[in-house]
Amino acid sequence: MRSIALLGVTTLALGLTLAAPSKEEGKKKEEKPRADIATDDNLDLSNYDLSLDSYGEIIDPSLYEELYDYNDLASKIEVGTLAPPTKHLEGVGSTRVMPTEASRRLPPTSPTTKPFGPGLLGSITQQGLPTCLVCVCLGTSVYCDDAELEQIPPLPLETMYLYARFNRISRIRASDFARLKKLKRIDLTSNFISWVDEDSFRLLSTLQELILAENRLTVLPALPSGIVRLNAQLNRIQSSGVRPEAFRELRKLQFLHLSDNKLDYIPVPLPEGLRSLHLQNNNIRTMHRDTFCDSQDHGHIRWALEDIRLDRNPINLSLFPDAYFCLPRLPTGHFY
Repeated sequence: MRSIALLGVTTLALGLTLAAPSKEEGKKKEEKPRADIATDDNLDLSNYDLSLDSYGEIIDPSLYEELYDYNDLASKIEVGTLAPPTKHLEGVGSTRVMPTEASRRLPPTSPTTKPFGPGLLGSITQQGLPTCLVCVCLGTSVYCDDAELEQIPPLPLETMYLYARFNRISRIRASDFARLKKLKRIDLTSNFISWVDEDSFRLLSTLQELILAENRLTVLPALPSGIVRLNAQLNRIQSSGVRPEAFRELRKLQFLHLSDNKLDYIPVPLPEGLRSLHLQNNNIRTMHRDTFCDSQDHGHIRWALEDIRLDRNPINLSLFPDAYFCLPRLPTGHFY
């Protein structure tokens, strides 16, 4: 009886063993779907028709998950990095330029339009440039030194001080300074000036300093009544080129420098406020007893006139002792 029961149990165990699949067969069953994947070798291209209906049968996207893992890239994508969609496109390949806000505000200009008047940099000079590009304009001062000018350039109306030294200017015209109502100083040292129009300087009511040194003048120009300093040394001025009593009405004149010219005598009368008189290196040979002093008033002293230079003239100052009694100092020159 026991043998029969043992035989039944053994038979049942053997049946269960045969019914259970082996591990190798399980692996084969798991790998079986991959064997059905179409490759370049077994793909029937003649019957290959890709459509939306057959797309899922031919290509299974799930099969590529192991080959392309996007999990690492997904974390690097940030929201807001894409450009916003355009509202409207006028057309593909359009070259139309949209006007900006600045271009709408700009007034129309004409290439032939020229500014009227002196402008910010002054009027156009003979060289075709504004004065303040040829010269240097600093505030109310204009510096035109060594600029190869042949005439006075148009100056800004606010000019008070003009320096045009070391140029080739040969003539001063009456219109050169006519519009300048604030001019105080003109320095034209070392030019070729040989002619000055009659009213070039005389009508300049604000002019205080006029420097015409190292030029070719033969005639002393008419001066404004407010002149304080006149320097016309190193010219060719003769006594005949100085108007009679040219300095009588110049009550503000303090410095009169006419050295290195061709004067034959001291121009008289001299204004009472004169402080410095330079006449050295001329051709002065004599003087009057009233040249500096009033011979009728021995009590009068000219305290202001302390600087008189008559050296390098062919004159013996010791011959005119009565001409110096009103002076605080004797003139500089030869006493022999």
